[in-house]
Amino acid sequence: MDTDASSLHTWVNSYIQECRVERQLSPHTIKSYTRQLQSVVKHIRISQWQDLSPTIARRILQQANKEGLSARSINLRLSVLRNFCRFLVHKKVMPNNPLDAIHSVKQNKPLPKYLNVDEVSSLLNFEGDDFLSLRDKCLFEVMYGCGLRLSELTGLMHNDLLGDGTLKVTGKGNKQRILPIGSKAQIAIDEYFLVRKALVDFSIEPALFISIRQTSLSNRQVANRLEKWAKHQTLYQQISPHTLRHSFATHLLESSNDLRGVQELLGHASLSTTQVYTHLNFQHLSAVYDNAHPRARKK
Repeated sequence: MDTDASSLHTWVNSYIQECRVERQLSPHTIKSYTRQLQSVVKHIRISQWQDLSPTIARRILQQANKEGLSARSINLRLSVLRNFCRFLVHKKVMPNNPLDAIHSVKQNKPLPKYLNVDEVSSLLNFEGDDFLSLRDKCLFEVMYGCGLRLSELTGLMHNDLLGDGTLKVTGKGNKQRILPIGSKAQIAIDEYFLVRKALVDFSIEPALFISIRQTSLSNRQVANRLEKWAKHQTLYQQISPHTLRHSFATHLLESSNDLRGVQELLGHASLSTTQVYTHLNFQHLSAVYDNAHPRARKK
């Protein structure tokens, strides 16, 4: 390829730096943005971003399709490139955004997987007085009881427990929210603290959840432990940490029908993100209709 990509990479690096420092996006998001833009630079045939046109942008998406990317992945690339071009317009590198004329690829949005109440009870119904058992039970009770993202769970510090039955959580974009701690989760925390304090003091390692080696837990370690316990409790399905968050949201919406409240507890910036759980809740809403609407077919 004859393209001189140095100028292209310079602006990509500048954009990634802004996302990291000024917008304070998560490391996972930064990595994803970098990967998408590097792929664009690899296949694009221009020497400067001013030459990017809607036609060339469509070719980028066609190339992604040839690579076998899903509609979701293609839309992600489109979204990242569109936001990057907005950055270039703001920096007066481009007169307008050529991606504004391109629509997203249609995709079937999969519903999030979740456990029913009995399956969650089965998963969490394990006993043990050793460190790993007590820690793991506390992990899962807190994640399900508070509806935490995995990164929020592993990022918890000792002083995030506020002592009044609430938990301070730092979510996406460093946004903080205060969540109530349920009775089951509080019991699990109290039992875990007995062995946690005996292993290492919080003044030495402030992370709430630690490994047997006295270091903070990684996301992968939590996922591995959840998979281990799911098999141990004979749950014959693939369960990820996010499954517990989805289960929290689904069960809460089924019981309360308070979409705004669930949005606040989950830390969603947009209500539309939370609305996916209304599809999971259709059976419950059908029952509400049958019992309440004048034209419903009541028994």
